[in-house]
Amino acid sequence: MDTILNTRVILSDEASRSVGELPPEHPPVKIQKIGVLLVNLGTPDGTDYKSMRRYLKEFLTDRRVIEWSRVFWYPILFGIVLNTRPGRVGKAYETIWNKDLDESYLRTYTRNQADRLGASLAAHPSVKVDWAMRYGQPSIPDKLQALKDAGCDRIVLFPLYPQYAAATTATVNDKAFQAMMDMRWQPALRTVPPYHDDPAYIEAIANSIETHIAGLDWKPEVVLASFHGIPQSYFLKGDPYHCQCLKTARLVRERLGWSKEKLVPTFQSRFGPEEWLQPYTDKTVEKMAQDGVKRMAVINPGFVSDCLETLEEIAVEAAETFHHNGGEHFTHIPCLNDSDGGMKVLETIVRRELQGWV
Repeated sequence: MDTILNTRVILSDEASRSVGELPPEHPPVKIQKIGVLLVNLGTPDGTDYKSMRRYLKEFLTDRRVIEWSRVFWYPILFGIVLNTRPGRVGKAYETIWNKDLDESYLRTYTRNQADRLGASLAAHPSVKVDWAMRYGQPSIPDKLQALKDAGCDRIVLFPLYPQYAAATTATVNDKAFQAMMDMRWQPALRTVPPYHDDPAYIEAIANSIETHIAGLDWKPEVVLASFHGIPQSYFLKGDPYHCQCLKTARLVRERLGWSKEKLVPTFQSRFGPEEWLQPYTDKTVEKMAQDGVKRMAVINPGFVSDCLETLEEIAVEAAETFHHNGGEHFTHIPCLNDSDGGMKVLETIVRRELQGWV
């Protein structure tokens, strides 16, 4: 009895504490840490066919992403898409691959964001910041388990999407909750809400536009705010994404003091036969060039980090479309990435969500 009463499990770091009198055979216990997990969409491990197919399979079998009946969708997916698309998408990734680190820039920027956020929160030794991908590696279940093993009994889950969509924010939350179903001792979990109208976010987007334009030797007649699209049917089912994108564009426009003709919201990256949110970015770029617009800039406010959809689809493909149809000057305004302005947004939101825990 004396042995049992005198046995204590002491946590290893100065932010932890004793959990009291425990018997010798008691499992090791770590508590009193707080995790912050940044989660982005995902990335393939490489540009080769197998890596691309593995990534696309995980992405395109997500019921949140493709809501069609499996009876209808799977024959198309496994019979056509996963046999033809990996090679094509892999070649596109090769054009924007981070050759220095042999990884996608989405992975580079997400890791940098986690590192910089962790440094910003260094005054709180109980807070541990990490990052994960919804599709690909590192996975959400692995990172949640790692945070729990490190003593995090409370975790802030941060889907890195300013505007909420079922195919983005909701599927991150789904995966996290699914992972927790296998945990006997679950950490408390907070999910970060959309921040499409957060003043810090709006200010950072507006500042990035102003700074980029100030560095040009020409001024754009039109700036497109190009958001990733979703099928129109998802919107009609109640997805708030469209409304939040338009609100973001309006608030940025008002902050800049521009007219509706100067900053125009559009939607890109449509896939399949369905009608998607409009106006389409590619069609808008083409028509504006044909109608005489000679100078255009495009920004992607819905993307926290530059990726295939921004670096290749906009900076390359949209630029080619614009020039081919009579445009003269085109520029892509980078995402906030791990810039000081972008990190201020993430830190502002995380500090707010940590209130009551830190």
